Amino acid sequence: MIWTSYKEKIKLLSDKIVEVQKPIHVLNSVKWDQSIEADFFAHKGKELPKIDSAYYQKIALDFDPDKKRQELNALASEIERELGRTDDLGLLMLEMVEQYHDLTFMLEGRGTKQFYDYARKLYGSPKDKLFGGECTISDQGHALYKLLSGFENKFLGRDYPKEVSSDEVVKELQARFAKSFLKDRIAVEISDGLVADAAAGSDKIKIKEDAKFSRKDIDIFEVHEGWVHVSTTLNGKAQRIARFLSKGPPRCASTQEGLAILMEILTFSTYPLRARTINDRILGIEKAEDGADFLDIYQFYQIEGYTEVEAFRNAMRVFRGGDVKGGAPFTKDISYCKGFVENYNFIRTAIRKGRPEIVPFLFAGKLHVDDVPLLYQKSLEGIISVPELLPPHFQDLNGLSVWMSFSNFLNGVDMNLVSEHYDSLFQKHL
Repeated sequence: MIWTSYKEKIKLLSDKIVEVQKPIHVLNSVKWDQSIEADFFAHKGKELPKIDSAYYQKIALDFDPDKKRQELNALASEIERELGRTDDLGLLMLEMVEQYHDLTFMLEGRGTKQFYDYARKLYGSPKDKLFGGECTISDQGHALYKLLSGFENKFLGRDYPKEVSSDEVVKELQARFAKSFLKDRIAVEISDGLVADAAAGSDKIKIKEDAKFSRKDIDIFEVHEGWVHVSTTLNGKAQRIARFLSKGPPRCASTQEGLAILMEILTFSTYPLRARTINDRILGIEKAEDGADFLDIYQFYQIEGYTEVEAFRNAMRVFRGGDVKGGAPFTKDISYCKGFVENYNFIRTAIRKGRPEIVPFLFAGKLHVDDVPLLYQKSLEGIISVPELLPPHFQDLNGLSVWMSFSNFLNGVDMNLVSEHYDSLFQKHL
């Protein structure tokens, strides 16, 4: 028998993970045809969208669920056989395989409670507690709702009207990326049928056709889609051995989306309405979990000031894949706010412990923040490649280190006492 090194085993198994997950496409498997929106408004927004399990059966999966589960089970057995039950990278790969296994059940159950049961298992729920405290994701959402609502009708600086065409956005982003650390590694193109205004692929960003955007939107697309989503994919694909880092199972969603939101904040690209939109996704999912149907969520978003079309599309994000009658939403969109907290706290801890060198490994590929210490250690063993493509804030950690140092100190300040002091001044003079 030919001797096989540990690195060779990781490479072989990693390549098999990349291959076995290829036909599992979550968002394409739960998307709604544009005719659903047209029909909804043709009925004056008074009837539930005509979406059920029969509708989803018409959207064929690109894999046979039973056969795919057999493949995944066989791969899990091979990982255990080759690496044992205690190897850290082996355990990480096993968790990925298990998640892809669960995804087959989730997609098989589109339009039913089974979809929600697996979505909650894979992506979490607003009722989950944030790590390290008693606060739930829902608690976070309600707290931010009160704070962000206070910015309504407040002048914070420039207005950013949505008057930029899709074509102009494409040209502007291409020019920016050509001068950035991504250089010629990324393409920008217009795409029809997008639910979101923009979406990142492995080496490209798609911009919604025939839409209008603000200058702020361009800033956000640059750092959110390009600096984070595309760069982490490219860094994952550049892994010499652990190519599984180029693919992101559900466990990676919160770290990816949270890192993208963190980048928006670090670059001052975001704004209150943007933050409200993301936070309101948590509230919509919470209401749907508790039994609200599509019409209830649609009306909730209208009450919150969204246009009819925006309200429909926000509600669609909540219910895609689930049951529009309520009780079974798609919980993926809790990832943004949840992931921001997780990433922020990880970076603060790394700075406080004097280990800033591990922070850039957040960009090593599609990963969960808890994987970073392991991946850094494996980089010292020559198994994980150091991420090449890094946003400026993570190429030079001086500024980020100072920011997080002050954050660590301010976290210990008693805000009740601070609020009492300034509340008296606000009441006196404002």
